[in-house]
This record gives sequence, structure tokens and C-alpha cells, in this order.
Amino acid sequence: DLEKMSNQALLPPFTRETAEKKVKKAQDLWNTKTAEVVAKAYTEDTVWRNRGEFLKGREQVQGFLERKWKREQGYRLRKELFVFSDNQIAVQFWYEYYVENDPSVWYRCYGLEHWTFNAEGLMANRMMSGNDVQITPEDRWFKDGVDVNSVSIPEGHRSPV
Repeated sequence: DLEKMSNQALLPPFTRETAEKKVKKAQDLWNTKTAEVVAKAYTEDTVWRNRGEFLKGREQVQGFLERKWKREQGYRLRKELFVFSDNQIAVQFWYEYYVENDPSVWYRCYGLEHWTFNAEGLMANRMMSGNDVQITPEDRWFKDGVDVNSVSIPEGHRSPV
């Protein structure tokens, strides 16, 4: 099933409907925290900037994701379509996590990503900017058992789209 999630391409040129589906598909795939499968959604020579880290190629992306999800425990992500064009999508996102076995201290990342896709629907370019804010366990939005899509993101924590 994870293989199907990464290989069932929604191809450019995007419409609002297909762009929204592509965003939610990416969200669901990342929430599996399965680096090997997630990496298959990117081209072999994909180019990434993730905050201050620069990556090139699917192999580097997979290694990055393995390190990320080892460090960021309790990871839960929500992505929303921001804007799109023929082969590009921009998203705003939020995710929450705690660091390596200390669930008393949580963080929420607020960020934006810009994606460019090839004709086969694989992501060739991903530019991410994000800011982490420490939160209390009580302030979490994406608690265990909560559908991340059902959470109402408060005004001031999101850009209107």
C-alpha cells in the first residue's frame, strides 16, 4: 500500500483539484515516516533545500529522512495547498514532534515549501523554510488519535488561501 501511495502519480499540469490531492498525498506519505518509500516520490536527481541543509539525489533524501524521523519522535504533519501552477505547488505546513525520547518538551514547526514536478509526477525540486516553536504537550494540535485534517488551524498561525 505504501508503494501505491508513492507511485500513483497525480501528473502536471495541475488543476486546483489535482494540486490539493497531490498535497494531501504527500502529507499522508510523510506521516508514514517510511523514508525508503517517501524518497521514491522524488526524482533520482532531486534537489532539496531543507532549512540550511542542501541535498541532491534520492539517496541523500532518504538518509536525511531517516535521520529526521529518528530524531523527531511523535511526528505528525499537516500540509495545505498555498498556490500552484502547471508543474509547481507551494504549501504551508505545520508539524509537531518531540526530540529523542523526551515527550515532556514538544515543538511545532511552521513552514512553507515550494515544489517542482517532472512530467511523471515525481518531485524534482523541494525548497523548504521552517521555524520551530517550543510548545507544551497540552498545546499540541495533532495529538494521537486526532485526524490532522480535522484540526482548525487558528488565525495567526496560517496564511489565508
